[in-house]
Amino acid sequence: MDAHHHLWEYDEIQYDWISPEMPELRRDFLPSDLELRMEEAGVDGAVTVQARQTIGETEWLLKLAAQHFFLYGVVGWAPIAEDSFPALLERLSQESKLLGLRHVVQAEPAGFLDAPAFNRGIERLQTCGLIYDILIFQHQLEEAIRFVDRHPNQQFVVDHAAKPRIAAREIEPWAANLHELARRPNVVCKISGLVTEGDWKSWSTETLAPYLDVCLEAFGADRLMAGSDWPVCLLATDYKQWWGFLRQYFAALSDSEQQSLFAGTCCRTYKISMPRLSTQGKAI
Repeated sequence: MDAHHHLWEYDEIQYDWISPEMPELRRDFLPSDLELRMEEAGVDGAVTVQARQTIGETEWLLKLAAQHFFLYGVVGWAPIAEDSFPALLERLSQESKLLGLRHVVQAEPAGFLDAPAFNRGIERLQTCGLIYDILIFQHQLEEAIRFVDRHPNQQFVVDHAAKPRIAAREIEPWAANLHELARRPNVVCKISGLVTEGDWKSWSTETLAPYLDVCLEAFGADRLMAGSDWPVCLLATDYKQWWGFLRQYFAALSDSEQQSLFAGTCCRTYKISMPRLSTQGKAI
């Protein structure tokens, strides 16, 4: 199960975060592309995550998920802090493949997660069972801990292990803060996006190992989920190589621990029921 990937129809203006230094990403990435990569890597399902902060993109991703059985659901975007959010949430929550919401907090100023309006919006998520994905840099972890403590009944997923400074070989205070966040039982963590936090051209098991070990120590395999962050991962690795690396790295875990990390945690957290397939590989 790929717990975290993206899809887009590339537009230079709408995806302005894709800089000229990222030529690998400056094209369309659609379900047909992903399906081929998944088949090559032996991955049987995926969760699609927003890459733009527009309702239009959320609705487009939901449409794609409805058309492709291997897209098990969508973590979209909605204006959580706005007055229009309750009515919009009522409509969106009727979408069976909407699993949760996310905001690009890593791009926001300090204190964003403390804002009353945003927190009121998060309180409404609890009424419909949607997950909230936390996208932050490591220096925002203390703010995220305060945020999570306000919502003990809301399920949270930390994207990309809160983006430690792998390229700088810094592990503290990220490690201590991640351990502290992991003390909250309503938080799980994605092992995804780490390869692009390191040196794109020279990452290795040696450079990633200290960070993967902290994630495993903090959350345990039953609260970790593996994801590709495709196509962003293409800046440093290809899809099949990333999954091969993860499987080899965690090969010493028990069968049940590997099942949790590579599928179970994702399915439990996002409440995914994997479809029963016909002999032709179609959902029935």
